[in-house]
Amino acid sequence: MVNFEWYRTFKAIYQSGTLTGAAQELLISQPNVSQHLSALENYIGHPLFERKPRQMVPTSYGKLFYTQIIEAVDKLEKVEGDFSRTCVKRCMTVINMGAPKEFYDAILAPRIGKTDDANIVMEFGLTKDLVQKLLKGDLNFVVSTGILEEKNIVCEPVLFEKFVLVGSPAIDTTAFKKYIRNGDLENIENWMLEQNWFAYSSDLIAIRRFWLHNFKKRPGLRPRFIVPDFNSILKSLSYVDGVTIASDYLVKDLLQRKELKEIWCGNEPTTNTIYLAYDKTKATATNIKMVRGLFKD
Repeated sequence: MVNFEWYRTFKAIYQSGTLTGAAQELLISQPNVSQHLSALENYIGHPLFERKPRQMVPTSYGKLFYTQIIEAVDKLEKVEGDFSRTCVKRCMTVINMGAPKEFYDAILAPRIGKTDDANIVMEFGLTKDLVQKLLKGDLNFVVSTGILEEKNIVCEPVLFEKFVLVGSPAIDTTAFKKYIRNGDLENIENWMLEQNWFAYSSDLIAIRRFWLHNFKKRPGLRPRFIVPDFNSILKSLSYVDGVTIASDYLVKDLLQRKELKEIWCGNEPTTNTIYLAYDKTKATATNIKMVRGLFKD
């Protein structure tokens, strides 16, 4: 069987006129060029060039052979080149991205296919831990719940979230609704303190933010259940009477399906902006554009 590299070498010698020129074009050594040519000539049984001191002159058979194979060789090289570029583009573009798992499930999972020209390696965790990996260069992009005041780090807003008090579908909120109508903040707070609370972590970040915004003080509660995954918390609320503070984008579908009950949005909305963070000195314009696309409706 003929090695395609023999044909490629023959073409390079024919067009450059020298073994040296062919070697430079093919990025191989001159002895390898000579070896390919000898193998091809032995295979077809005819000399293809006259070896002269500084030039390789095609024989009559060599000229005929060139006209017979050049179109096929050019087509094969084009196919090979196109295929190689496609593989490099798809296989070499790797984006390491960090986000809270619940954010991925709610926002990114339905859109991850938009990055069909890249390999996405996701990492889940707390924002503070993911940010440290971004700063060390272990991650290219991070979904952050706040602006990062770090050199070269860009934070682009990608989502505006509202916090809401939600609870089990069967939880009795009759008295609570009365307190809300009367603007009775003291009893509103007392009712909330009496509930079974689910929290993401012991530092009560979302709960504390909601409490400070509405009651102007820190929450004096101790959560009964600490579950480090919001999707698991929301699932638990389908079975256990309890409450939690959650982002609106996480509970929207569950509220529509009546698998959760919306209890209170607060006197005024408690809000937060979620950012896409990356190092502007390391992230390429192509990758930034690609990742931005994940957040567009």
